Amino acid sequence: MRLICLAFVALMVGTPAMAQDADRSVEDGGVKVDGWKARIDRRPIRQGLSITDSRFSAEGDAFRLSIGPAGLFWNDANVASGDYEVHATFKEHAMATSHPHPSGIFIGGSDLDSDTEMLLYCIVYGNGDFVIKTFHGSNVTTLVKRGPHDAVHKANADGEVTNEVGWRVHDGTASCVVNGMEVASLAQADVVGTDKIESLNGIYGIRVSHNLELTVSGFGMTQN
Repeated sequence: MRLICLAFVALMVGTPAMAQDADRSVEDGGVKVDGWKARIDRRPIRQGLSITDSRFSAEGDAFRLSIGPAGLFWNDANVASGDYEVHATFKEHAMATSHPHPSGIFIGGSDLDSDTEMLLYCIVYGNGDFVIKTFHGSNVTTLVKRGPHDAVHKANADGEVTNEVGWRVHDGTASCVVNGMEVASLAQADVVGTDKIESLNGIYGIRVSHNLELTVSGFGMTQN
């Protein structure tokens, strides 16, 4: 019985095959689109990775993202304020691992080049989940816990999935919109504050997890 219990504990702790998959490194990496910038997360930076381990390039009117470490992509000229909608369509070509990695849109971005960067993001997973968080420097605040929503499309048998993800800001309320449906709405008081963001106004851009192969099309903002 003791051996059985020890085996169960070992299974729950996990083996290397079950552990978090390592960040890949892609060839000819870096940001290849004029005006765009990128920042990878702190963990891969500590591991010696950089934005050259991912590739962000133009693909016609769309963007092609071959992602190693998780990070942010933005253009300082893309600023939204007042009442607005931002959106993009994310096509994941195939899941690179046995579990899904998310992608989506951030708003309210400021000081993105600094160690006190701020932003609010909504991201979706290929299994039908979504989550909403803020970054304020190294502080990460979960505003809507990861969970499923019928609006989020799931990957097919080949690991491919397409979701339109965006934000709708109106009268101080920020709503994450997936495939035309509001999946969660947050009052300004829920997202603006200590260790969150300063304003719903700011830079908007793309948030991606690691090890993704994406085409992002229709990226843009409309003023309401």
